[in-house]
Amino acid sequence: MGKTDNKKYFKEKKITNFHIPRWNELPNIDIYSDQLVTYIEKYLNPYIGSSENPVITKTMINNYVKQQVIHAPVKKKYRKDHIALLFVICTLKQVYSINDISNLISFAGNTTKLISAYDQFACELENAVMAVFNGDNYEISTNISIEHKLLKSVVLSFANKLYVEKFLSEK
Repeated sequence: MGKTDNKKYFKEKKITNFHIPRWNELPNIDIYSDQLVTYIEKYLNPYIGSSENPVITKTMINNYVKQQVIHAPVKKKYRKDHIALLFVICTLKQVYSINDISNLISFAGNTTKLISAYDQFACELENAVMAVFNGDNYEISTNISIEHKLLKSVVLSFANKLYVEKFLSEK
């Protein structure tokens, strides 16, 4: 399949609509776990979820809290920071263990504020997915910070896995 065939093939499969909401697009009100599941599924299920293998469940969220990957909800409600972290977890768990994701989140939290780290994650994730699906180069330059290089590496690993899975599911 050539580069132009790639673009046409995956455009028809709606992968070009891949979008992770930015911080300012996340709900401005605290939400309950069932609302949180619905919200995340709306964005991710078309790409990585299925009825046999849901992208997120209430049980998963509870486990992430118990494992201290995310902090506990306040009065059973989840805030923007919970939602942002769960988008990161749901995408990266396609490639990495929860322990690795927790370490990556801790590392990012020590170097960057959550709002900018999350927005940068969402932007780089979309860029990596589009580049991989369009057959373009997603460059990881040597003259960027180790934090940025790590971010670009993890989103690229997700994008490559997604590409292979979509290709194989169409066979």
